[in-house]
Amino acid sequence: MTNQGVSNERKKELTQMDPFQAGLIKFVEWASAHKKMLIISAGVLFGVVVVFSVIMFSFKQSEIKASELAAKAYKQYEAHYSQDRDARKGYDTVKDDFQTLFDEYPNTSAGRMALINFGKICFESGEYDQAYDLYSRALSSVGDKAGVKNFLLCALGTICELNDDIEQAKSYYLRVETGASNLLKDDARFALALIYEKLNDPAAGRRMYEKIAESPGASMYKAIAQARIQ
Repeated sequence: MTNQGVSNERKKELTQMDPFQAGLIKFVEWASAHKKMLIISAGVLFGVVVVFSVIMFSFKQSEIKASELAAKAYKQYEAHYSQDRDARKGYDTVKDDFQTLFDEYPNTSAGRMALINFGKICFESGEYDQAYDLYSRALSSVGDKAGVKNFLLCALGTICELNDDIEQAKSYYLRVETGASNLLKDDARFALALIYEKLNDPAAGRRMYEKIAESPGASMYKAIAQARIQ
């Protein structure tokens, strides 16, 4: 039989490595030369992962504890208020719990929501200055949440009116009236109309009534506004 030996060219091809094998060998050689650096880098990465995990666990635990403390305080207030409808008594019962919540868990979602809920309790119990402070702090943390923002602006305007700070009250209501969201806009317009009347500016007051009368939907102020502009 004819000898079917392998040609010299084929033998050369077989001894040559493909690109993947060559790259793998180069990487192994590089890793061997930089073994210490790789060990340090791996240790640093592991440390970062551990620290991040601890932070996330701590944050989650804070959220749970804050939510539990807030729920307990709300429940206590409702229990005392429902007995004799005494908001002041309910306020005295829970004020320390809420203060603990604000001191220890200020950056939790439960802590930020408590600014609004305890602000309402303070308002109902006649603690207007404290309610104003809580609502102001909440306003700075709500971002672009227009619904909550408008509620807080109207609440701050109401407190300013109760404290006879009419100009400041007007500034809060105007932020709602000129804002993009329609939520509580007619409430702000009606409050502005009354303020303009107090300031002897009936033309500005009439403009507010006209806006209420022309606004879409069923507003509780629409009938009053329509009667004022006839």
